Amino acid sequence: MDNKPYILVVEDDKPIRNFIIAALKAQGFNFVETDKGMEAIALSMSHKPDLIILDLGLPDMDGINVIERVREWSKVPIIIVSARENERQKIEALDKGADDYLTKPFGIGELLARIRVSLRHSIINNNPEENIDIFEVKDLVVNFNKRKVTIDNEYIHLTPIEYKIMALLCKYSGKVLTHNFIIKEIWGSTTASETQSLRVFMASLRRKIEKNPAEPQYIYTEVGVGYRLVDE
Repeated sequence: MDNKPYILVVEDDKPIRNFIIAALKAQGFNFVETDKGMEAIALSMSHKPDLIILDLGLPDMDGINVIERVREWSKVPIIIVSARENERQKIEALDKGADDYLTKPFGIGELLARIRVSLRHSIINNNPEENIDIFEVKDLVVNFNKRKVTIDNEYIHLTPIEYKIMALLCKYSGKVLTHNFIIKEIWGSTTASETQSLRVFMASLRRKIEKNPAEPQYIYTEVGVGYRLVDE
């Protein structure tokens, strides 16, 4: 029985679609493809893919609307690949339910890494008993039971808010979290003061876990959008 993940590719630029499909074939993934939003919605219902790769600029409808329609009934991971570089559009796509966002042109290695991360999180979220008590990436270890964070086996003292942010980033590691999402999860509402507080706490958190905050190894800034904790 073939247990390889099934991926829906929604892209109206044929060379790019062929480029993505060639990479998926090389990795042994199963896939179905389309260049239209309405067909993508139908395929997502009939084929129930494990992941969707979605362009926003489709000929029959905007990719944002595809996200909204799919999210009415499914939590399938959605990775956006789009030429749109506008920060507002990135934030809107993520806030509507996309799991990740890649701006064209992109490297196939990066796309495959994002696919692996999204599929891994999907499996964990669908199997709560598999959730782990310890998060590890590179030299960073977060023990959720002990609320303990270490780098290179050295204990890192975090304030309660810093730890909550760290735990949130770990929960969604590899995924871009918008400023609004983090603020709502940590403080419950979004105001100008909380936006400034997030910047302050993130700067402090980086100073504590990064060897060189100017060249981060763990927490990356998605300029104008939010933050992402590395997953591998």
